[in-house]
Amino acid sequence: MFNRKRSLRQVAAIASISLVTGCGYFSDSGSGSEGPIAVGTTSAPSTLDPAASWDGSWELFRNIYQTLLAYPNGATTPQPDAAESCGFTDDSNRTYRCKLREGMKFSDGDTLDASAVKHSIDRIKKINVSGGPAGLLGSLDRVQVLGEREVVFHLNQADATFPFVLATPAMSIVDPDDYPAGALRKDGKVYGSGPYKLQSYDEGKKAELVKNQNYKGFAERRNDAVTIRYFQDSATMVKALRDNQIDVTYRGLAAGDIVALEKKDGAEDLQLVEGTGTDISYLVFNPQDPWAGKAAVRKAVAQVVDRAAIAHKVYKDTVDPLYSMVPKGLTGHTTGFFDDFGDPDTVKARKFLTDAGITEPVSLTFWYTSDRYGSETALQFAELKRQLEASGLFAITLKDRPWKTYVEGYQKGEYPVFGRGWFPDFPDADNFIAPFVGEQNALGTPYPAHEITETLLPRSRQESDRANVEQDFEEAQQIIVDDARLLPLWQGKQYVAAHEDISGGERALDPSTIMMMWELSRKTSW
Repeated sequence: MFNRKRSLRQVAAIASISLVTGCGYFSDSGSGSEGPIAVGTTSAPSTLDPAASWDGSWELFRNIYQTLLAYPNGATTPQPDAAESCGFTDDSNRTYRCKLREGMKFSDGDTLDASAVKHSIDRIKKINVSGGPAGLLGSLDRVQVLGEREVVFHLNQADATFPFVLATPAMSIVDPDDYPAGALRKDGKVYGSGPYKLQSYDEGKKAELVKNQNYKGFAERRNDAVTIRYFQDSATMVKALRDNQIDVTYRGLAAGDIVALEKKDGAEDLQLVEGTGTDISYLVFNPQDPWAGKAAVRKAVAQVVDRAAIAHKVYKDTVDPLYSMVPKGLTGHTTGFFDDFGDPDTVKARKFLTDAGITEPVSLTFWYTSDRYGSETALQFAELKRQLEASGLFAITLKDRPWKTYVEGYQKGEYPVFGRGWFPDFPDADNFIAPFVGEQNALGTPYPAHEITETLLPRSRQESDRANVEQDFEEAQQIIVDDARLLPLWQGKQYVAAHEDISGGERALDPSTIMMMWELSRKTSW
């Protein structure tokens, strides 16, 4: 068994690494006068229309579209962006009003007013794309326009998380003249009101961004233009960085490449910064499966799995072991699975099974996606198989599918046990519990959890001060621990690698780990 305490000590030791010391990597100096900054990522957009996107397309959207609320540098709660001010106007958290900045325009010069905001939100619900962002608007009843600059959101229930929803790039404001009310835009063009306008786009390959001269918002643009290049894998992206084809890499760095960048030779002018991440990896047990549906089997798996070994052996300590569905750093985080199960223990796991009358090895099939969460995914599941079979209590079969067909499989309930990852829609504990419970949820496997869905979540959403909802989320997580229907494995970190003449990387990640390209700049002096 891997030493958990030693692993957790090592986690702190890596924080905020700069591969070149004393160079002032993230100084505030610099301007955008030396050509576009080239950023590499493995997260290519699936669409250019916000009404269709609940995925990595948000990375691009944050920079070319605008939302009423967003996250200025250093903010952990949504602040006005396209809006001048926003807030609940009642004590029940059911009426939310925003007033727009004066003189707002889209990048093509068209007026951005309250009617455009209503149009943008209404079309998300009307189009209701399968797998799209309409699911974020479950608490929205209707949108009301008051004059040219005021918009009121009437909710069907108390929902203190609604400002977080409005801050997601899914709620980007679009021009009614260009984006049909009942259909997605199909001409491949974009007219937003964000810090940049999309000058050109080559799907899956490149997006060229230039300053939007009509922009009004909080972003202080430290460059004039950014080119985003999309890569299929980490190795190709890092090679492009080393070959000076790109200036910065973000989203998709593999563990081996991160370690190699940390151990760079003296000839490389590269730097690496580590930031806190809120993405998580977890297992889902299908209650309809003859074996995975048994609580004793799920608890035995939970008792055997060695998260620290996975974090160290597979991910080279570029992730942290996670013992609750809510990651550390958010109000409501606990260590429930460690508190209840402790260190991996085969004897305790066997007792779960024998107490339930199970004496033979349990045969389970674990499924994972082959092309969604990085090359380490296959290694992670091989390690899970090794751990579980080494206990003598399980016989594990591993199967995989590409993401597109993988999603169809778990939505149909085909998998006994399957792996998922989660990049949050917004940085609140609600978004790490609500999507996974209820008769209809993001996993395709019903998880009623009535105490959570009918009492704890509704009660927590009545509280605007999110620091006051800790007890509700602790109770919700304990229910998840007791059921062991969801098994958290690890919490990610965020890494930005760049040439040493680039500044701003530590400011560029918002609380939902989306890159704000306007924070990047070139250094003008040393």
